[in-house]
Amino acid sequence: MKLQLKNIALAMVAAIAITSCSDDDNNNQISGEGNLKLEFDNVYGDANFAFNTPYTNSNGETIKAEKAIYIVSNIVLTKTDGSIYTVPKSQSYFFVNEADATSTLLNLPNIPAGNYTKVTFGIGVDQAQFNAGADGQGTMWTDAQALGMTWSWAAGYKFIKFEGTYTSSTTTTDTQFKVHTGKTGDVYNYAEVTLDFPENALVRTNITPQVHIMTDLKKIIDGTTKINFDESASVMGGTKVQNISANNVPTMFEVHHVHND
Repeated sequence: MKLQLKNIALAMVAAIAITSCSDDDNNNQISGEGNLKLEFDNVYGDANFAFNTPYTNSNGETIKAEKAIYIVSNIVLTKTDGSIYTVPKSQSYFFVNEADATSTLLNLPNIPAGNYTKVTFGIGVDQAQFNAGADGQGTMWTDAQALGMTWSWAAGYKFIKFEGTYTSSTTTTDTQFKVHTGKTGDVYNYAEVTLDFPENALVRTNITPQVHIMTDLKKIIDGTTKINFDESASVMGGTKVQNISANNVPTMFEVHHVHND
């Protein structure tokens, strides 16, 4: 019996080794470059997201959003063998704007062909990019200004803009709210997200995978950190923004599925 169990264990180890080698061989034998697309699909809790639609938060406040924009940056892809591909920084800043359907589908060109298992990206502008100064921003600064995604140069970019109106048990008429995340003092509030793919994204010269990412906008204001607009309808700095960035933003995203077409 012990010998039989030992043989089974050895067979399992061999199978794992063969699978691992197969993954490595597959990545090594695939050549060329292809494209990969990241699709950001905004939802609100369990509901599809739409502007001017009422959603009730856990604190009883009902919000209707009018603007929803966030910066996706510094995209890194991981293969089955653990190797990574970092999208060049100059090609790795995107403004995902719910009001512009074309902005929600990010096309990443010149990706080395391979089988990819996860993606890492930032929400916001990292300190190194900001420290590159105005000359190091390319068109990003002017693009951000056109979307209202900047403060002064010293204060930098707005990483997330979420605006609309709310009502509550004490505020019964629609009242404007604004949530803007970004650099607060010396704290950059840059958040990083890593998502595993439910199935491999197969980048080939003739296959462009599309990774469908669900973004739960509710978690901006109703996640681990909960925002009560009756306390303040403008959330643009201080510990509230720091807590949103640290606690809520990293949990907003989930890969729903991968298309390998």
